[in-house]
Amino acid sequence: MQRYRSFGRYMREKFGFTVYKINVDAGFTCPNRDGTLGVSGCIYCNNDSFRPGVCTPTLSVADQIKNGAVHVRKRFGAEHFLVYFQPYTNTYAPVAHLEALYREALAEPSVIGLAIGTRPDAVDPEKLAMLETLAEEYFILIEYGLQSIYDKSLQFINRGHDYQAFLNAIELTKGRGIFTGAHIIAGFPTETREETLAMAEEISSLPIEFLKIHQLQVVRHTPLEDIFKDQPFQTFGYQEYLDFLADFIERLSPDIVLQRLFATAPDDILIAPLWGRNRHQIMEDIAKTLDKRDTYQGKRYKAQAVNR
Repeated sequence: MQRYRSFGRYMREKFGFTVYKINVDAGFTCPNRDGTLGVSGCIYCNNDSFRPGVCTPTLSVADQIKNGAVHVRKRFGAEHFLVYFQPYTNTYAPVAHLEALYREALAEPSVIGLAIGTRPDAVDPEKLAMLETLAEEYFILIEYGLQSIYDKSLQFINRGHDYQAFLNAIELTKGRGIFTGAHIIAGFPTETREETLAMAEEISSLPIEFLKIHQLQVVRHTPLEDIFKDQPFQTFGYQEYLDFLADFIERLSPDIVLQRLFATAPDDILIAPLWGRNRHQIMEDIAKTLDKRDTYQGKRYKAQAVNR
């Protein structure tokens, strides 16, 4: 029994086959780095903490897909792919440039769709109309980096937008046939445990189909590293995070697909928390925690009418 709605299972049920992700770097920057909003970016951001080594902007999108497909085919026998535009802000360019990049990715016959990571303040009706057109033929998922629903936390991490910007982006996106996802980070020192857990109910009230949950990680070469060294704050212990995640999943709508449940920055740049477990071990321990508690996604969820 799987006690939460996983992305892999959702895609198999939707398409009738397993879909594997190929990450690409299309050479985007970010308005929080190029001087539009700021130059230092979010205080936790080091793209090396989540970008695969084969993902490099020195190659074309098509070549990155070909290289990635060879690797995934060899390892998993994969035949169908979702191209994930991952590093930085992947809608931060004129719409004609975006469409050319997206169509380059979709031209590969084995690609069934796109996942596009971006900021909620980097979309507009014109860009979404273009994605709406692509969504008539392909699976199109736009993933908005929310990180927190609390403006105090967004200010702490130097995010460059408030929660209302996220709500505005969700409103612009809905009804277009585009799947919508959100990324959140748990463990900011600006929030209590209950405040972070309360995000489950809030997110469940929004037109969001997919969610990624990360624990806060302190990685090298970021402003957060300096803050952590000057004024150390508590990060999640391993069992503490497993228990938090179980509590969060219980409160989350059972309709939301969980794409990711934790972050795994490379050991050579990770400062905290140091768990000493690999991805497979963490997944196993999440399953064991849910089994031990005999709990599941949505167990404590109560749908509520929300007026905005």
